[in-house]
Amino acid sequence: MEWQPDEQGLQQVLQLLKDSQSPDTATQRAVQQKLEQLNQFPDFNNYLIFVLTRLKTEDEPTRSLSGLILKNNVKAHYQSFPPTVADFIKQECVNNIGDPSPLIRATIGILITTISSEGELQSWPELLPQLCNLLNSEDYNTCEGSFGALQKICEDSSKLLDSDALDRPLNIMIPKILQFFKHCNPKIRSHAIACVNQFIDCRAQALMDNIDTFIESLFSLASDEDSEVRKNVCRALVTLLEVRIDRLIPHMHSIVQYMLQRTQDPDENVALEACEFWLTLAEQPICEVVLSGHLVQLIPILVNGMKYSEIDIILLKGDVEEDEAVPDSDQDIKPRFHKSRTVTLQHDGSEGGGSEDPEDDNDDDTLSNWNLRKCSAATLDILANVFRHDLLPHLLPLLKGLLFHPDWVVKESGILVLGAIAEGCMQDMVPYLPELIPHLIECLCDKKALVRSIACWTLSRYAHWVVSQPSDSYLKPLMSKLLTCILDANKRVQEAACSAFATLEEEACTELVPYLSFILDTLVFAFGKYQHKNLLILYDAIGTLADSVGHHLNQPEYIQKLMPPLIAKWNELKDEDKDLFPLLECLSSVATALQSGFLPYREPVYQRCVTLVQKTLAQSMMYNQHPDQYESPEKDFMIVALDLLSGLAEGLGSHVEQLVARSNIMTLLFQCMQDAMPEVRQSSFALLGDLTKVCFLHVKPCIAEFMPILGLNLNPDFISVCNNATWAIGEIAMQMGAEMQLYVGVVLPPLVEIINTPNTTKTLLENTAITIGRLGYVCPQEVAPQLQHFIRPWCTSLRNIRDNEEKDSAFRGICVMIGVNPAGVVQDFIFFCDAVASWVNPKDDLRDMIYKILHGFKDQVGQENWQQFSEQFPPLLKERLSVCYGV
Repeated sequence: MEWQPDEQGLQQVLQLLKDSQSPDTATQRAVQQKLEQLNQFPDFNNYLIFVLTRLKTEDEPTRSLSGLILKNNVKAHYQSFPPTVADFIKQECVNNIGDPSPLIRATIGILITTISSEGELQSWPELLPQLCNLLNSEDYNTCEGSFGALQKICEDSSKLLDSDALDRPLNIMIPKILQFFKHCNPKIRSHAIACVNQFIDCRAQALMDNIDTFIESLFSLASDEDSEVRKNVCRALVTLLEVRIDRLIPHMHSIVQYMLQRTQDPDENVALEACEFWLTLAEQPICEVVLSGHLVQLIPILVNGMKYSEIDIILLKGDVEEDEAVPDSDQDIKPRFHKSRTVTLQHDGSEGGGSEDPEDDNDDDTLSNWNLRKCSAATLDILANVFRHDLLPHLLPLLKGLLFHPDWVVKESGILVLGAIAEGCMQDMVPYLPELIPHLIECLCDKKALVRSIACWTLSRYAHWVVSQPSDSYLKPLMSKLLTCILDANKRVQEAACSAFATLEEEACTELVPYLSFILDTLVFAFGKYQHKNLLILYDAIGTLADSVGHHLNQPEYIQKLMPPLIAKWNELKDEDKDLFPLLECLSSVATALQSGFLPYREPVYQRCVTLVQKTLAQSMMYNQHPDQYESPEKDFMIVALDLLSGLAEGLGSHVEQLVARSNIMTLLFQCMQDAMPEVRQSSFALLGDLTKVCFLHVKPCIAEFMPILGLNLNPDFISVCNNATWAIGEIAMQMGAEMQLYVGVVLPPLVEIINTPNTTKTLLENTAITIGRLGYVCPQEVAPQLQHFIRPWCTSLRNIRDNEEKDSAFRGICVMIGVNPAGVVQDFIFFCDAVASWVNPKDDLRDMIYKILHGFKDQVGQENWQQFSEQFPPLLKERLSVCYGV
């Protein structure tokens, strides 16, 4: 007997569906309660599917809604549906997949996919064969509905479909679907390509076996009149480029010609898919060979794609020039993630130069959805890095026309082009910069806000060059105009100017000192003017300023300007307000820079940080014990607070001693060091190292408990945690002296393993080498026997580090260990010579230690052997050792 609804029950369900479309919140609440009651009856779901598939007289939105409520029920508790209910739903779905209404077909497709992704594909073995059979139907609706459902299943379960679990259905499905590439209806063709596209990335065997047929079928659809089909063809070629480039290479010339056309497609969605092709190709090793002959066509197309479209300008409110008084809504503000502190060493030669994070170069945030403009700009950026000077001949003739164009939209795109090529073409742009930079600085006063904001971004990309010129030429005018833009009446310009100024600060560093008063006046004035979102970016600009000018900020006049507004904000924000993150980060930089100048503020700031850590730990404990009753805490509060405590320790030195004495920070630190979240451990080890340097008397009583935890965290799978734990061990060793003997056995073996692991990051290698050297300095008898196991990577890790205290203590350690175990260094002595030569000015007693080792070795092997040995030295090393150590 087939299930039939009870008429009264059916009316009740229909009324509920009608009510749920009401905008009134009280009605909505009543609907929710009613739904929860009805869900107690297993056959409620039968009513829902019945309305969706059988009640053809009802309006479509009501029927579709019935299906969507059923979908949510399937997601929530399909496993508890009685078998009769589950079977009825499945049967109704398949029987009605060809409903005349596209909306109902799509809803049924979603329902089928939801059931199959609840692990039901295995227990619904007849589904795929049924859908594949229905593709052959003469009825368009049935064919389209089945394809729609199949496409959704392919999207959601591509891995499962390519596995033995289902007896590899793709072997039958893929050849069958490929036949539909030639179907007379564009919607069907589009579904067919979209289905197969799901299997390119995972290199499904069934597709690889038919790859040539697939590529030929794509080519036959190249000039399809339907834009959705063209979009899917482009998407297929882009994915193939990443996965099976070998199969495309023979056809590359015609593919490039095709993509040049498609990138100019009147449908922007097709143009965007096609533009992805260039972005993907630009990152492939064959890019240069394939594209060098086509740049003359491609570059103008990319440049043309970099203009704002009309819809962009509407979305960006491009015609609104003044909006500084309009408050931000919460969705304007992207979530911020705090980057935990990582301890790094300084290197020879500046390795600075802009940010490494491509996300920082976002020129129009609010359109954070990817579009043709962004894709074109990203492609040009990468191509500039691939082709460098070969790109400019195709660009320069265009640039002049763009940059001085009377239409602001065109001019704006020219400024974006200039910014996009900055990194790759910098060398070759230099001759033009003396003319271009003043023009860009002038654009900071353009009457269109979108031109002013893009000029900020592009100028920040050339900040390195600006700073390398005499400051009166460009730095001064740029700085003064950027500061004006920081106080612009348009929020987008304020944001772009603040970000650009932060980049300029990083490049200019102490060059800014003469202008500090003027800079601070502007930044502090912005405090009173900015809405919520830009305030967060302003904190960053102030923090970066403090990092860049350091102790020069410690002047009563500057402190008086800067601290009152910061502390006012600090007092205004509650402990649960996420705006504390950027403010605490900013204060951490300010405390480190101000040093003793921060003393008047240390007490409240320190206390609050400890409270934030304590609160978060308490919430975390409650949550772990009763996850059903409590929410998981936001651990960023604790991480940012630990990092600010590090900033205080670094800036205030021994002045934090009394604060530490009067608080339970060591107990809290013990808990943080064992937190499940790596970023919490990372920041706790940084703080432990900083406290060890400035008030070891409070750390020492905890060492016996702390060392085993530090040892456990020497795991390079968590690079930053491992790095900070390693650094802290080195700091502790220097304070413990010979008493460190107890712990060498715990920490030395993992450190030696890390220094010998290939592909370990530079920062971790350097910190590991420093710490091994320091352990050897305080416990030579325990560490020296291992010398031959680490001396070579130790020397290569430290040869590029600047002279500093850490390097000094590490080299003393190596010298002492060589004294205890000279045999340990014999095999790798040339590496030791090379590392020693990296010192510019070692202290006298360290120079003597090195001198004795070099001459001892020379005397030991004799003049003739030394002669042969030193013949292997590069000329520079030979000269260095001869001048400094007379060998």
